[in-house]
Amino acid sequence: MTDLELLDSLLSAAKRAGAEAADALFLRSDSLSVQRRLGKVEQVERSESRDIGLRVFLGRRQAIVSTTDTAGEGFAALAERAVAMARAVPEDPFAGLPEAPPASLPAFPEPAREEPSTEALLARAAAAEEAALAVPGVTNSEGASAAWGITEVALAASTGFAGRYARASHSVSVTAVAGQGTAMERDYEWHSATTLAALEDPAALGRRAGEQAVRRLNPRRPETRRLPVVYAPRVAASLLMHFAQAANGAAVARGTSFLAQKRGERVFAPGIRIRDDALRPGGLRSRPFDLEGTASAPLDLVADGVLVAFVLDCRSARQLGLASTGHASRGVSSPPSPAVSNLWLEPGARSPEELLRGVGEGLYVTELIGMGVNMVTGDYSRGAAGFLIRGGELAEPVSGITIAGRLPEMFAHLTPANDLAFRRGVDAPTVLVEGLTMAGRSGG
Repeated sequence: MTDLELLDSLLSAAKRAGAEAADALFLRSDSLSVQRRLGKVEQVERSESRDIGLRVFLGRRQAIVSTTDTAGEGFAALAERAVAMARAVPEDPFAGLPEAPPASLPAFPEPAREEPSTEALLARAAAAEEAALAVPGVTNSEGASAAWGITEVALAASTGFAGRYARASHSVSVTAVAGQGTAMERDYEWHSATTLAALEDPAALGRRAGEQAVRRLNPRRPETRRLPVVYAPRVAASLLMHFAQAANGAAVARGTSFLAQKRGERVFAPGIRIRDDALRPGGLRSRPFDLEGTASAPLDLVADGVLVAFVLDCRSARQLGLASTGHASRGVSSPPSPAVSNLWLEPGARSPEELLRGVGEGLYVTELIGMGVNMVTGDYSRGAAGFLIRGGELAEPVSGITIAGRLPEMFAHLTPANDLAFRRGVDAPTVLVEGLTMAGRSGG
């Protein structure tokens, strides 16, 4: 029995049990990962999971149950339990399936399903760690890992929707340590891709992690002052994630986002564009439909600096009087909620070097610590480490500092460089933010 045939059987059981509407989700995943440190294998792990979720509706009452029974022998009892639960819960005026299934779904490539050997993964981890250890000044390693996985998703609904897709992943990560005793510093690199051919060379990752760790040695704690801050791409993506949280339809509908009343208003500088596209080829979160069965399509959230859309599933869209943007995410035992897919900030015109030269004196951030961000007010405060910028160039390393501001003002004074690279699912180029406060040591 195929995945969709299995789900159709479950939906039939739900209908016989008295459900007025229902959808069913099947998630299948297989993964293999290895961990290596200083030439020794620390962990080899293989996992397999097969999970099924059923969501039933009685009017605007809904209930969700899940099972690992992929033979279907307990479907009747599962459906009866779900319907009994739905009778006992209060109505949710915004709950419900999409009004109608899409007329068609976009084409989506089938991934290569060949599982790598444990030896192949260990070789990738070894290449990354050995390259890091070969960098002069690197004295230790926190290890390297390599992993492979494949996830399959099938969804069917009583509206007639039925769809499935699969996505593979390959990844390598490595962490290097430089220095001795209390003067040690660490840094890391990692990469994940949907195909092995697109995965970055593990040795290149290792060398970069080692060089970055050495460069961080002997950091200073500068004096507190207000200055421009340049975010390296790997931390610039965090600003985009904060934006995505604020533009999340569930938070907007609750009134717990500082962007709740800003749709149609300018929130970034002119020329800024933020796009989410679940159909981007090679995207780590690409999919042909969301987990309510709405077809995926590219979506501009910000165009020319103006907030033009929120991230919506069906429930949040109904609350706001809008249409779903196809961003429902869920597990087998939880209701849908809105979440971004492949989100990115469009690159600007200037290179990172030109941004630095324009700054003159400032801070270049390579690592952020903690999550001191208030999404209701937009207040922002995070621990940081990186380098001072002096004369338009990177100078000495710094740590033990905090950078603070307010996200509305930060977004309005944000300038992207031209070095966007798709590596994380949420991606941004190097970004300059004017007028933040760097809290370090007191002057005098």
